[in-house]
Amino acid sequence: MKKTILTGLRPTGNLHLGHYFGAGKTWREIQDDYDFYLEIADVQALTDNFDNPEKVRHNVYEITKDLLAIGLDPERVHFFIQSKIPQIAELTVFYSNLVTVARLQRNPTVKTEIAQKKEIFGNEGESITYGFLGYPVSQAADITCFEGEVVPVGDDQLPLLEQCREIVRKFNSVYGETLIEPEHLLSKTPRIKGLDGNDKMGKSLGNAIYLVDDEKTITEKIMGAVTDPSKIKKDDPANPDICMVYYYHKLVNQEDNNERICRECKEGSRGCVQCKRELIEAMKSFLQPIQEKRKYYEEHPEEVDRILEKGTQEAEQKAVETLKKVKQAMKIDY
Repeated sequence: MKKTILTGLRPTGNLHLGHYFGAGKTWREIQDDYDFYLEIADVQALTDNFDNPEKVRHNVYEITKDLLAIGLDPERVHFFIQSKIPQIAELTVFYSNLVTVARLQRNPTVKTEIAQKKEIFGNEGESITYGFLGYPVSQAADITCFEGEVVPVGDDQLPLLEQCREIVRKFNSVYGETLIEPEHLLSKTPRIKGLDGNDKMGKSLGNAIYLVDDEKTITEKIMGAVTDPSKIKKDDPANPDICMVYYYHKLVNQEDNNERICRECKEGSRGCVQCKRELIEAMKSFLQPIQEKRKYYEEHPEEVDRILEKGTQEAEQKAVETLKKVKQAMKIDY
């Protein structure tokens, strides 16, 4: 039998190239190999968007269309909405007794996100909600609710998965062997940099190319991308390894083209404007089939509804079985 894999995304905005290369491309490649559950984590999105529920609800459908457009098959993947699986919330409550506040505060991923909030929002970032701090507990409930044996992660997400494994071990030591301790499937792709050279691509940083971006938006973003600052004149030689335009050429352009681009850049026979315009064309070609497929789902919203309803029903069946075993182990199966 296939192993069960559980992964998901918070619906806070459309997918960008960082999502695609860092996760989506891998999900598409492995969807035949696992019993695949893909969670649209709207409850977790509310941990830092609690005051904007309309945004989260809208993006549940936006992100689902993005995922379908990149090639995830609803016949092979169970797409489901987190808030429609009440068993996850119950497990979150049970697990909250098994982890201390101090342990949550030490979680490197949580600490990093808190630091980012402070950087973006200043003093307002000092105040975090109970729900935000407890995000790793909720994620442990997500994984174990569907008996996830494998979880695809980037290296920055490993601390969250380790916290899930700790919770599983604690539960099993107290209540008996009930839960499966998940293993990680580490992404082969390093984190994708932003157009500004930042190590992270993200909406809040304004440095991302989204899968839904139109030609005008793509052009504006790429024309503003960071290049080698030492290249002053068009025929000055430059270092392509520190140029974000060449970085993106390597992501979306043909390999033989990239060899030529690299050589011409070092020789000084390639201007930055020319290089950016070539990247714009390569980016448009790369995104075209994704955007064409997405257009179908935009024109058939009832199909998106059907996919989410079917996947959520399948996920709930699995969640009911898991919660029954958990309650039996905890002696609360009245």
